[in-house]
Amino acid sequence: MLSPKQIEILRWPYRGKTALICDGAVRSGKTSIMSLSFLLWAMGSFNRCSFGLCGKTVGSAERNVIQPLLAMTYFAQNGFVLDYTRSGHVLTVTRGGKWNRFYVFGGRDESSYTLIQGITLAGVLLDEVALMPRSFVEQALARCSVEGAKLWFNCNPDVPEHWFRKEWLLKLGEKDATHLHFMMDDNPSLSEATKAMYRSLYAGVFKKRYIDGEWTAGDGLIYDMFDPERNVYGEEERPLGLPYLSTRHIACDYGTANPTVFLDIFDDGETVWVDNEYRWDSRDMERCGRQKTDGEYGDDLQAFMGANPQFFCPVVADPSAASFIAELQRRGVYVIPGDNDVLDGIRRVSQLLARRALKINRRCAGLIGELQSYVWDSKAAWVAGVEKPVKQMDHGPDALRYYVNTCLPKWRYGEEG
Repeated sequence: MLSPKQIEILRWPYRGKTALICDGAVRSGKTSIMSLSFLLWAMGSFNRCSFGLCGKTVGSAERNVIQPLLAMTYFAQNGFVLDYTRSGHVLTVTRGGKWNRFYVFGGRDESSYTLIQGITLAGVLLDEVALMPRSFVEQALARCSVEGAKLWFNCNPDVPEHWFRKEWLLKLGEKDATHLHFMMDDNPSLSEATKAMYRSLYAGVFKKRYIDGEWTAGDGLIYDMFDPERNVYGEEERPLGLPYLSTRHIACDYGTANPTVFLDIFDDGETVWVDNEYRWDSRDMERCGRQKTDGEYGDDLQAFMGANPQFFCPVVADPSAASFIAELQRRGVYVIPGDNDVLDGIRRVSQLLARRALKINRRCAGLIGELQSYVWDSKAAWVAGVEKPVKQMDHGPDALRYYVNTCLPKWRYGEEG
C-alpha cells in the first residue's frame, strides 16, 4: 500500500512540470518511491539515453538508490532487466528492445563537479541534494540537455539560508517545480514502534530537521541533550570489567597554540565510556605556561596510555596533525586518522548522548565543561547558510567526534549500512 504522497511521486512525471523536490523527515518513504518513479519514467520516455543518479558519495547513492532498485521484484515481474556494473558505477536497464544507462556520481565536495562534466543526460536524480556543493548540482543540471529532461531532488532539511532552499524551494514557480513535503506518517510501511524508535534517536536541531521535517538553524548549545547526571559516572559506577571486556582507543585533538587533548575511551558494545582525559593548554600560564614539542606530547601520550604492553591501543588522531601523527608512528604507535566530518560527527555524538549510550567519567572535567559550552555559530547559519560550531571550547568535543565518526559502526547511532 502506498500513501497519497507516494502515489503523487509516481504520477508526477506526467503532470507537465520540469522538476520535483521531495524533502522532509527521515524514513518517510520518499527516496525509494522517487527512485522507482524516476526509472519507470526514463524507460517509458527514452531509449538509448543516459541519466544521472547522484548522492553525496557514490557509496551513499549505491546504498540509497541502486541497492533498493535491484531488490525490487516489480522489475523482474514486468520484464525489466537491471544490470549494475560496480567498477564503472553504471546501471543498465533493458526492457524489450529498449535500454538506457544510469550513471552514478558522488557530489562530496567542490571538486566533484569535474566528474560529471562532458556527459549528456536526459534526466538526473539528486539524492541528499542539500549535502552537495552548489557547483556539483548546477553542473549536473547543466548536463540535462536532452529534450524532455526532468530534474528530481530529494533531501532532508538543513539551515533556512541554505542555497538550495533559497534557489529552489522558494522559487517553485520560476523553476517550474513541484514540492512534496514528507513526514514519517507518509510512509505506511513504518509501524508505530519503528517511528517511536526513530524519534528517540535524534535530539536538538537534528530532531527538528530529521523528525519534524523543519528547515531550521542550530541555535545555542549544540549538545543540549547532554545530562550531567545521566551522561556522567563516578568511580563507584565504573563497570568492573571495563578495561578487559571492552575495546580501547585514545582519541586525540592536537593543538599548537590551542590545547591538546587525549581521551581514554572504552566501548563495551553497548555504551561508550570516556574514562580519562589529558589536557595541555599552553595559554594557561598558571598550570602550563609553554607549548610542548611533538616529542613531549608523544611521551605524554605513551604515559597516558600506560607502559605495560597489555595497555597498548590504537590512537584516533586529528587528521590535520601530520607532524604529531608521524611522531607517534616513529614510536610504533598504531594511528588512525580521524574522520573529520563535523556535522555528521556532531549528529552522531548527539544521538549517543540522547540515548545515554555515551558516558563520561566525572574526572574528565575539561570535556564535561566543553560539552556544556559548545555552541552553534548562528551568524554563519543565517548570513552564509553554513552550519558550523563556534571554534571555541571545542577540543574535547572534537576528539570525541573523531572517535565516534571513525570507530563506531553505523547501527550504533541508528544509521543503516
